[in-house]
Amino acid sequence: MSLGIILQQMGVICILVAIGVYMHKRGIADNLTSKKLSAIVVDICNPALILASMLDGDLTATHHDLLVAAALGAGLYVLLVALGFLMPHILRSEPENRRFYNLMTVYTNTGFLGIPVARAVLPANSILYVIVVNVFYSLLFYTHGMAILGNGREGEDAPKRGFAATLRNIINPGTVMALVSLAVFWLDLKLPPILGNTVSYIGNATVFLSMALLGINIARSDFAKHIKNARIWVYIVLRMILLPTLVMFAMNALSFDPAATLAIGLMAAVPVGNLPMIQAEKIGEDTSILTSAIAVTTAVSMVTITALVFAFSALLL
Repeated sequence: MSLGIILQQMGVICILVAIGVYMHKRGIADNLTSKKLSAIVVDICNPALILASMLDGDLTATHHDLLVAAALGAGLYVLLVALGFLMPHILRSEPENRRFYNLMTVYTNTGFLGIPVARAVLPANSILYVIVVNVFYSLLFYTHGMAILGNGREGEDAPKRGFAATLRNIINPGTVMALVSLAVFWLDLKLPPILGNTVSYIGNATVFLSMALLGINIARSDFAKHIKNARIWVYIVLRMILLPTLVMFAMNALSFDPAATLAIGLMAAVPVGNLPMIQAEKIGEDTSILTSAIAVTTAVSMVTITALVFAFSALLL
């Protein structure tokens, strides 16, 4: 894949993010609008994009590729969970903030940003690996992630850990549609044109809405203040540059398919995700660390992801 194509696609994404900043500055999208749009993207558009990606005629992956994707997704999160315990100590964070840096390390923006970017700049078969990673994300966040977030909290504000509550959280539109999409792929099912076109039209709205919302979130934050946080820059170097580079070099050395290598590398390179912040806000936590990390890492990721995808596309394709 040429640098020109990657820059063009990432340039489009940057413009969409800039539109979100403009929408916030002009008062077009206030906090309530942002919240409603987020629900639309998470519960409707992104699930539709997942299914539309599986129905794409360019997808040539096999059943074996799906099994490989499952193994790679599991391996990636074993690595991230281990790194999540180490990163707070590497960054020398305050004891009371270590769980936030743990969550930032493990639960990045694999869906909200990862899926649209994968569709825009990676080979068609990469989406299979991206979807599998997002299934693992959902399964882990509402078990391991909620346990980390609730560590040390008691009483009514502590996250609910019962089996029923965990199951309700795991069974969400994104996870359900991801599993349905994998079943559609495995069984080689075809939707009637009226349904297939509907899913495609809804899914196509994801890229604009999700990128615009990222822009709104950046505009809402005190970006000039957050960008001076040295600890976040160390996190960026270690988590968003060094880790995906090592992952892609290792997968290339082990002769994995380039589509798999680029997809898993992208999943390792995406910025801090919104879900830990949303859940922390629900239980009354101070989310300033998570908010600043989301704003800075999202802005920087436009550069780091472009550089990593170009470098490894040139090496692999």
